[in-house]
Amino acid sequence: MFAVLATGGRQYKVCEGDYIQVEKLENPVGESISIDKVLMLGDGDSIQVGAPYLDGVTVKGEITEQLKGEKIIIFKMKRRKKYRRKNGHRQLYTRLKITEISK
Repeated sequence: MFAVLATGGRQYKVCEGDYIQVEKLENPVGESISIDKVLMLGDGDSIQVGAPYLDGVTVKGEITEQLKGEKIIIFKMKRRKKYRRKNGHRQLYTRLKITEISK
């Protein structure tokens, strides 16, 4: 069984036991969460598609880690104008373990 869920502005295809990395969630490590924004559910030969979400379908997961992505350097420059700006960014992520997909 698999599900396609939406969180943090992105969509993820998950199965039970999968680990996914999503945009930062404010819940602490070790806490269980349930996501009810499920777009599609597949079980063998049958597939259910929501419009936009499926009613009564939830994906439960456990937060295993709060982490940062790798550093991205933003560098702006205009030649011959003495204009240079250097900036960096590290995106915050949450790692989830999918524990259950329920109808």
